[in-house]
This record gives sequence, C-alpha cells and structure tokens, in this order.
Amino acid sequence: MHEKNVNSYFFSTDKSKLQLDVIHNYLSKESYWAQNMPLNLIKESIAASICFAIYFENKQIAYARVITDNATFAYLADVFVLEEHRGQGLSKELMRFIMDYPSFKKLRRFMLATRDAHGLYKQFGFNALAKPETMMEIKFFESYDN
Repeated sequence: MHEKNVNSYFFSTDKSKLQLDVIHNYLSKESYWAQNMPLNLIKESIAASICFAIYFENKQIAYARVITDNATFAYLADVFVLEEHRGQGLSKELMRFIMDYPSFKKLRRFMLATRDAHGLYKQFGFNALAKPETMMEIKFFESYDN
C-alpha cells in the first residue's frame, strides 16, 4: 500500500477506502469522458486498476486510476479533484503521489489522454506522442448514453 499525508490531506492506494458514490457521481455526471457511465463498469475498472485517492476529513475529494502490467506499460485515467478542493495544488500532489508509486519507476511507457490538462501533465514528463502515426485505436462507441 502506498500512502502519504500532505497538510490535512491523506493520500492512499487502499481500494477499501474508496468511496464509490463520490467516484460514480463525478465520472458519470461531471466528467466529459465518462458521462452516464454505469456503476457496475466503474466497479470493474477499479478492480482492474491501481487506484489513487485523496481524502479530507475522511471524505474522498480526488481520484485517479492507472491501468498497468506493473512492468513495462501504464495508462493514467479518470483523474479528478472535486471542484471545492481545486486551486490548492492537489492535482500536482496527486500526480507526484502517482509518479512516486514504486513499480512505475521501471515503466517503458506511461500514457494518458486529456482534453484540457496538458499543462499539468507536462510538468511530470508527459508530452504529445512522438510518433502518433504508430498509434491506433478501436472506438466501439462514443458515450455511455445507450
């Protein structure tokens, strides 16, 4: 388990502490990438990922997850800090916490997709794809509205 304290905030990878209602509410109602995502899919994504969260007064106020083989590759997803806790540098602290995760030190490639937070991720070494022509995807559907 990976944990740390910063001021009054507690950071943890302990999945038993995750507050599913907070995660589901944000992802399905407030995020641009997971609108209407069903709770059962969120539970499945948590089970198959390393999850990172920040707590304030025992309430979850931030979340991110990493899909990884813990050896060569990782993909950062579902990063958020609740609105009322923004502007305090918590997204940077969350990224430091993620990047300090022991098994991530040996990764060959760490990827993410973002529409609006390039500046944050650039501070941690993320850049636009060097050779985007080598990347491919299958996109089975556009949204969870179905």
